[in-house]
Amino acid sequence: MRILIIEDDLEAAEAMVRGLGEHGHEAVHAADGELGLDEARKGAFDVMIVDRMMPKKDGVQVVEALRREGDATPVLFLSALGEIHDRVTGLKAGADDYLVKPYAFAELLARVDALSRRRESGAVATSLKVGDLEMNLLTREVHRSGKAIDLQPREFQLLEFMMRHAGQSVTRTMLLEKVWEYHFDPQTNVIDVHISRLRSKIDKGFDRPMLQTVRGAGYRLDA
Repeated sequence: MRILIIEDDLEAAEAMVRGLGEHGHEAVHAADGELGLDEARKGAFDVMIVDRMMPKKDGVQVVEALRREGDATPVLFLSALGEIHDRVTGLKAGADDYLVKPYAFAELLARVDALSRRRESGAVATSLKVGDLEMNLLTREVHRSGKAIDLQPREFQLLEFMMRHAGQSVTRTMLLEKVWEYHFDPQTNVIDVHISRLRSKIDKGFDRPMLQTVRGAGYRLDA
């Protein structure tokens, strides 16, 4: 995959270039908004990672310019601005996803891979729905029967995975590998703790529980 990184923090950019390269991707770095816009116009990229706050042109101006020119390359915004209105502004400018700093590189990599897959499939899914439970993947908002549910980042990842596998039994091994990126069992109760917290948030106060424990198998999210 060929990725354009538009980021004025040189240390952060070098870390991304190095990490993406270790995963087999070609990363091109531009150190400010104007240089980034020039690079985007010159080359064919699969995904662009764009910092929100930059000199000369900020990320919003860069993405708005590219979208006006018909460039539909998927864009992941990076920003220290994490309020809802900040994310909405970025998404309305034309970004496809929004990641708040500080972030784990594993999450950045997963989001870049997801944007690439969506482009290849020709369909960009922006929300998930299981029964009366809804998740907006762009604004990172979750509602059940219209009631807002506040989730921590790991709880959001866990619920997203469960919603993508709704109606299926999900094993502890699957959760460790796909949500925590562990390829071994750390012999802790981390999954049980997070499942319990998630269950209390999405089921408490509702007549019908959705997050079920499947004895001997794992867990299942069922409408």
